[in-house]
Amino acid sequence: MAVKKVLSFLLIAALFITLIPAMAFAADRGAWAPNVAYAVNDTVTYSGSSYKCIQAHTSQVGWEPPIVPALWGLIQGGGDTQAPTAPSNLHATGTTTSSVSLAWNASTDNIGVTGYDIYQASTLVGSVSGSTLSYTKTGLNAGTTYTYTVKAKDAAGNVSAASNSVSATTNTSGGDTQAPTAPTNLSVTGTTSSSVSLSWTASTDNVGVTGYDVYNGASLAVSVTGTTATVIGLAASTTYTFTVKAKDAAGNVSAASSSVTGTTQGSGGGGSLPKHTLTGYWQNFTNGATNLKLSSVPSQYDIIAVAFADMDTTKPGGVIFNVDSSLSSALGGYTNANLTSDIQAKHTQGKKVILSVGGQNGNIDLSSASPNVTNFVNSMYGLITQFGFDGVDIDLENGLNVANLTSAIRQLQQKVGSGFILTMAPQTIDMQNQNTSYMQLYNNLKDITTVINVQYYNSGCMLGRDGVCYSQGTENFLTALSDLTLQWVAPSQLGLGLPATTSAAGGGYVSPTVVNNALSCLATGSNCGSYKPVAKYPDIRGAMTWSINWDGTSSYNFAGTVKPFLVSMP
Repeated sequence: MAVKKVLSFLLIAALFITLIPAMAFAADRGAWAPNVAYAVNDTVTYSGSSYKCIQAHTSQVGWEPPIVPALWGLIQGGGDTQAPTAPSNLHATGTTTSSVSLAWNASTDNIGVTGYDIYQASTLVGSVSGSTLSYTKTGLNAGTTYTYTVKAKDAAGNVSAASNSVSATTNTSGGDTQAPTAPTNLSVTGTTSSSVSLSWTASTDNVGVTGYDVYNGASLAVSVTGTTATVIGLAASTTYTFTVKAKDAAGNVSAASSSVTGTTQGSGGGGSLPKHTLTGYWQNFTNGATNLKLSSVPSQYDIIAVAFADMDTTKPGGVIFNVDSSLSSALGGYTNANLTSDIQAKHTQGKKVILSVGGQNGNIDLSSASPNVTNFVNSMYGLITQFGFDGVDIDLENGLNVANLTSAIRQLQQKVGSGFILTMAPQTIDMQNQNTSYMQLYNNLKDITTVINVQYYNSGCMLGRDGVCYSQGTENFLTALSDLTLQWVAPSQLGLGLPATTSAAGGGYVSPTVVNNALSCLATGSNCGSYKPVAKYPDIRGAMTWSINWDGTSSYNFAGTVKPFLVSMP
């Protein structure tokens, strides 16, 4: 009997021990931290809120729960008790006999503002999303004064204090009938193969200008509130004629501005680049890969991204760049002047050379609009002018300020002109849904984006378009994850980024032949693995590798295998 009891106890104990690992897979892991392996249903806290793990992964800096909703889901009521700040600078932007238009400055929140409630006196009269900073109240009486306030709210239901109050009086019958003046100095500030960017001098009005309508010929192309606009969806190598009209809150419309013509670039994007491009990173440092002068980069590479510009610690937002001293020594005294000469030589070969910002450990400080954005634009333009760079690669892996980076790139593109090349290199996690920072940045800049080369490495297991988690280092991973992103990114702007060798990344390497098979599968539906894309994408832009230097350690097998296939693609 005692023996049976002992055996029973041992059996229960053994069973309990075998359950411990399974029980550990779903646990309260405390505060979120980088470099931690999280399992599905693990919970963490971050900035006062609780989150549940959606996909198993090992965390990295820049993958904080609010940033990557593909990995973490907010647990409602999970501890966020901090209300947003009150909206500021509430003011009336226009009135009619039956409406008042309002605008305000954005609130901030420890997690994120999800919306704004608009009050007329003490009555809630409307709500808008957290990204909308204006509202028009209609159905009012003529010649009547109304008072308004606005409150911000977050996902946890916290509500801010009220904004400043503002009073506005609707027009009397037959009120504002005066149209704004016509916009002046309309000019073309940039072109791509499918867009024309415009700017003009603001109109004036007796009450206030509320917006501008941009016309392509006789057709309304786009409506904006500022004095710049980009008309997209145009045909390549085609001349268009544009005019602009101003309007006010009462519906009065100005006469048209003087017309201006703009001609889109030839097809292929980025000027003379081929339809299918090969991008590679040239390392401005030494790390065991082949040390290369830029002149030694093989001709198969269409876009050469120089990695990386460094943060200027003396100027917030500013960047600096010089040939790395260790690389210079390894190459027998390679100088800035030598690099400049080599860039010019690449230009004569029809290649594009751009300066990359970011990298695994790099960053730029665009947390503030002023003076950071101006410092970035001026310093980057200075480097472009000094070395002859054709544009910029965005490889920020530690978070980015979408609004300020958008403004900075727009200003830089206007300085450089129509030949400006813009590439991006988001991590796989950055393209898991259309609400990530990189997707917001792309949506803001897609009219001037040459290619987004997604880093399909150092990724672990990621969800494809079919909701299945695919492991990196396989063709299915490349096709399923690309198919997911192609819901939101134009095929002509998407490239597959892969390590050139097993030494170039922590994981995700596939042979160049597998890269070609994935491109073939996406473009034509042939040479697929078990995953079949939902459509064919013959315009898929191409491929990228980290890095040209690592490719050099394998006698440039990546470039020698992938580039000929790109040339053969439809």
